[in-house]
Amino acid sequence: MGRRKGSNTAQTSTNSSNQFEGTKIRFQDADDDGVATDSSNLDESILAVDKAAEDVSMGEPNVSFVDSDAGDDKTSADYYFDSYSHFAFQEMLKDVVRTKTYQNVIYQNKFLFQNKVVLDVGAGTGILSLFCAKAGAAHVYAVECSHMADMAEQIVETNGLSDGGVVTVLKGKIEEIELPVAKVDIIISEWMGYFLLFENMLNTVLYARDKWLVNDGVVLPDKASLYLTAIEDAEYKDDKIEFWNNVYGFDMSCIKKQAMMEPLVDTVDQNQIVTNSHLLKTMDISKMAPGDASFTASFKLVAQRDDYIHAFVAYFDVSFTKCHKLMGFSTGPKSRATHWKQTVLYLEDVLTICEGEAIVGSMTVAPNKKNPRDVDIMVKYSLSGRRCVVSRVQFYKMR
Repeated sequence: MGRRKGSNTAQTSTNSSNQFEGTKIRFQDADDDGVATDSSNLDESILAVDKAAEDVSMGEPNVSFVDSDAGDDKTSADYYFDSYSHFAFQEMLKDVVRTKTYQNVIYQNKFLFQNKVVLDVGAGTGILSLFCAKAGAAHVYAVECSHMADMAEQIVETNGLSDGGVVTVLKGKIEEIELPVAKVDIIISEWMGYFLLFENMLNTVLYARDKWLVNDGVVLPDKASLYLTAIEDAEYKDDKIEFWNNVYGFDMSCIKKQAMMEPLVDTVDQNQIVTNSHLLKTMDISKMAPGDASFTASFKLVAQRDDYIHAFVAYFDVSFTKCHKLMGFSTGPKSRATHWKQTVLYLEDVLTICEGEAIVGSMTVAPNKKNPRDVDIMVKYSLSGRRCVVSRVQFYKMR
């Protein structure tokens, strides 16, 4: 992935348009017992994470090598589950917005966990399971399909949580394993991918919910919202897309079409934002059906200044509404940076837009038919402005 010049340092927004209609939202700070200022948008109430948490050890990671002589009978799905290296897990753990939010949700809401049976879906290193055990859970089942399950088991034992059977690590796919219990009280998972839905782990959480969660059970997190905005990005688009027009004197423009179809996961500087943000979809994880992750949503993006638009940008917010005080985080460009960054979808046209003019359109999102972990995106958009009139349909493939 490329790096955009002037990448944001995740400043907190003071004028964002992300809204849950008719709802005042307050998030508890990650590093104290205070509460963020009343706001109707999630960007403004992004958690202020403890500075000390940033000082994570930067030592050399342990690397394990696979026996090259061992037989290889893995399917493509198996390769997906083992695709997360130690480095990937380290990146997620070092994402203090992500990890500290989950920690605070659990530690500051122990009433949810005490004496409850918890299922951790896609447990990875088991960090969420450890949090739950410390919060007083009666038992935690940590399910992980990748090789990291073996490490998680050792981590649980090293931290003294295997004695007495507080945490049990189960290696396997949620759809294939059997739990030792008929029902669980809480399902917790960090299932979100790039563009919220990339890798399609949400359906795994929904499967677990329908099979094991008690009727009045809790899913954490329980709300996720996807947003769209538009940016000026001439310099970076020129470097990424127009580059193919002249490569050391040769015309390779045939590659441009493919490059345009591949969304870029990167950090966007909030100063590049030209329009408002539009809520595309809010998902209630406790109630939604698996098919609800495929949708078509209309949008209207109104220019806040005269400028050029080169790309749409998608990001998501996550909420834990069952807490004593509403908690959550945003991955938006006006919020503190996370490992999810934002998803940039470049436009074939350069839109010349004047303040107050609107881009209207719709976005269709669905899992790829051949590989459901990938995401197919179709965007229809039009602008009828004083200096630019355009109407177009573009297709993107998130792979």
